[in-house]
Amino acid sequence: MRKLVAFDEDTFDKLKQLGRDRMATIQELADEAFADLLKKHGIPIDLRDALRKSARLDGVAEKTTARSRTRKAKSR
Repeated sequence: MRKLVAFDEDTFDKLKQLGRDRMATIQELADEAFADLLKKHGIPIDLRDALRKSARLDGVAEKTTARSRTRKAKSR
């Protein structure tokens, strides 16, 4: 999907220079930046990332359930 993004001239010049320094295209820089933004906010980037996050959440839920059962048994 294509979207139009506007940059001021100074920012665009810096992005072009960064791309040259890293031998990357503007698209590759944008992909990296948006992937970092999604990661920062805890949003899975792809299916593999979503499955990892789901597995971690299931593991936390299982530990919480096991702890609450242990506490109930000790209090009796």
